[in-house]
Amino acid sequence: MKLLLIYNPHAANRRAARLLPAVEKQFAERKVEIDLRLTEHPGHAVEIVRQADFENYRGVIAAGGDGTLFEVVSGCYRNPSSRRIPLGVLPIGTGNAFARDLDLDSGRLEEAVAIIARGRTRRVDAGRFTAGEETFHFLNILGLGFVADVTATAARLKVFGNIAYTFGVFARVLSLRSYPLTIEADGRTLERENIFAEVSNTRYTSNFLMAPAARIDDGLLDVTLLGKISRRGLISSFPKIFTGEHIHMPQVETFQARRLRLSTPEPRVLTPDGELVGTTPVEVECLRQDIEVFWK
Repeated sequence: MKLLLIYNPHAANRRAARLLPAVEKQFAERKVEIDLRLTEHPGHAVEIVRQADFENYRGVIAAGGDGTLFEVVSGCYRNPSSRRIPLGVLPIGTGNAFARDLDLDSGRLEEAVAIIARGRTRRVDAGRFTAGEETFHFLNILGLGFVADVTATAARLKVFGNIAYTFGVFARVLSLRSYPLTIEADGRTLERENIFAEVSNTRYTSNFLMAPAARIDDGLLDVTLLGKISRRGLISSFPKIFTGEHIHMPQVETFQARRLRLSTPEPRVLTPDGELVGTTPVEVECLRQDIEVFWK
């Protein structure tokens, strides 16, 4: 049985294309047969995986960044096959946040291939969100507000790698403003004046330790809210997000929930796993241990 390898050659400003021969060699050395499919445009990975016959594969591998993983996961949940096959991750993109929760990073390609080749798996949570008429699934995060603005800016700066998100933060501080946010979380309602909201399944957002208490198999989503803060206050406290210390700031609120509904007076764009998809209002839920991933 072989693996379906979804490979984004455009990831990390096309660095992924240069890594492809090494990836193929790593699988060949471990006598793992792969069906290599290169993505050609946004949304292509969703269609490839959705149309695949899972009976022909023992797993599907997302090779790219968080955006590639988001598309592969969405394709898995849209696939009509009677069984859902395990998911593997090759972190070769700009942002590899989910891989960090697997104790991997883009510099450990050989280890990532070895984990997949061993075939051991574990079950982890998935997030599901519905915005308008569309439903998507994610493994990492769903954000709105300032974090979505940063994502939009970072997308134009991917040539700089992970630091693109840091550049995005400083660029967006200039237009910083709060907005009203209503959150319905497991039966309670919160009204907030907000800068951003992040719904996390994993600890990391890019290289930011956004939700240090998050666990990928506990059946809960970790919510991080940033309330009104000055531009100077945001800039001075920015280093704390790399260590998780930001959660102790008076402007930051955190809690866990299984189901959420977030709404704003004006539609706000959403950023799931580093992509820009849909707008508020949005309904989100955690699917406890609903997907199998290759693990150490």
